[in-house]
Amino acid sequence: MSVSHRQKVRNIIRTLKRLYPRIRISLCFSSQWELMVAVILSAQTTDVKVNHITKKLFKKHKTIRAYAQASPREFMSDIRGVNYYKTKARHIIAAAQKIVHQYGGKIPITMGALTGLPGIGRKSANVIINECTKKPVGIVVDTHMIRLSRLMGLTSYKNPKNIELDLMRIVPQSEWRTFALRLVQYGRDYCPARKHRHDLCPLEPYDAN
Repeated sequence: MSVSHRQKVRNIIRTLKRLYPRIRISLCFSSQWELMVAVILSAQTTDVKVNHITKKLFKKHKTIRAYAQASPREFMSDIRGVNYYKTKARHIIAAAQKIVHQYGGKIPITMGALTGLPGIGRKSANVIINECTKKPVGIVVDTHMIRLSRLMGLTSYKNPKNIELDLMRIVPQSEWRTFALRLVQYGRDYCPARKHRHDLCPLEPYDAN
């Protein structure tokens, strides 16, 4: 990536900070395990829907061991409102069992260990590491990040892993966590995938020519 790309990113970050002086993840949780559950549930489902479901779920199941011992059929019913709820129920229960039996009930906060758990890919692991340690080892790349980073010419790739590598080269490491949070929120608020007045988007001047 060229110097011009790094300068463009600095300008984008400056605008995003002006739009979102304070930013936090939109998922609701009160522990590392609850974060993991919410992250697994959020795949292909809005954070609003996830928060609605976890509000009851977290009251019903209070410990990792409770999830590990949960009835799959009952758990599927508990999370029925999310997409792919059957698969997600199996992943969450299996992840809880593995954490209980292999890690003594403590969430392993490393990329290798997290991606070895059912239902956790690199994107999800990045979210968990970012929120639990505030010391990111990568950049969260979701559908908003893929679309907007390509729109702005920050990458030419479509593959999330390659996009992440491109962004890691030009975004200062101190900004990795908040850059993703801000750009995702920007996509939701100003520049959605659906048809809209793109000329009114605050970051429109930074689109690739």
